[in-house]
Amino acid sequence: MRQQTHALVSPVPGTARQIHSFHYGPQDLARKVYIQASLHADELPGMLVAWYLKQRFDELERAGKLKAEIVVVPVANPIGLEQVLMDTPLGRYELESGQNFNRHFVDLARQVGDELHDQLSDDPAHNAALIRSSLRRALERQVAMTQLQSQRLVLQRLACDAEMVLDLHCDFESVEHLYTTPEAWPQVEPLARYIGAQASMLATDSGGQSFDECFTLVWWQLRERFGERVPMGSFSVTLELRGQGDVSHAVASRDAQAIIHYLIERGLVDGEPVAQPELLYPATPLAAVEPVATPVGGLLVFCALPGEYVEAGQLIADIIDPISDAVTQVHAPQAGLLYARSLRRMATAGMVIAHVAGTQAWRSGYLLSP
Repeated sequence: MRQQTHALVSPVPGTARQIHSFHYGPQDLARKVYIQASLHADELPGMLVAWYLKQRFDELERAGKLKAEIVVVPVANPIGLEQVLMDTPLGRYELESGQNFNRHFVDLARQVGDELHDQLSDDPAHNAALIRSSLRRALERQVAMTQLQSQRLVLQRLACDAEMVLDLHCDFESVEHLYTTPEAWPQVEPLARYIGAQASMLATDSGGQSFDECFTLVWWQLRERFGERVPMGSFSVTLELRGQGDVSHAVASRDAQAIIHYLIERGLVDGEPVAQPELLYPATPLAAVEPVATPVGGLLVFCALPGEYVEAGQLIADIIDPISDAVTQVHAPQAGLLYARSLRRMATAGMVIAHVAGTQAWRSGYLLSP
């Protein structure tokens, strides 16, 4: 194992933060996997999974069973991890800029395409190597002016040449679910089975230039520009490991083992493949997800659980005004799997309280949460 320390831009004199990456397996092979946790710093189940993965990768490396370089960043957001206000962690947005930590990664598709326009051959494997080298060079040329920009650049540089990127997150209260692209779904479906994903949402470009999509979009856009000479050289998955409170040894060790099973299935770790479990819920378009909002504020009392399939019109929650005694019922706008709901129990008017994974795409444009 090789540990690297990556310094971030210091925002003011006397302060310093770093990102630590852990590198396992051979570096001289073409294959590479990147895994990070807690880019939203208040989402900690993935950090414990990453800790378990580090122990397992150390064992597998000593046994000579790693068939690719595997990079693990267990703490992807030291800036957000320190943002605690009066005992409340605030790890989703940077307090200085208000920006979501998982948005605005660098878009390099045009720059790489222009650089390689006259260099691409008819050999997709050759072109993939050229693209990875160009991505590394393009990111090295980027200059960070702020601590947040430097954090994004460190993470993007570490992952830009990986064939597989796993970004470990969680929701507020939820069941296991994941996000990836329609193009990657055939490769990702075994992971959904091993991890027990109860919902899998697919989108090529959901907007916002999030961490996972900043890699897949480069390859997709280059393929749109140059055709089949460009392979889909990278795919990314955002794994949502249940809710914020689901931090336990039993669950994290099971999730880590599921990821190991998947890496064996992909030929990235030497081992006997394990039979894939049943897919719990079919993949659906991210554009079919219904954010369920409440029209009024009040005490939020849920009437449906994460993981429950709800019918159109089914009661999801009561919003109670304890002053007027008014009760406003919130119903599911469409049928689907209620995969996540809010942690808060005092709703404000217009607040999204739950998400339902439907089957018919109806949204377009920006598809992400704020």
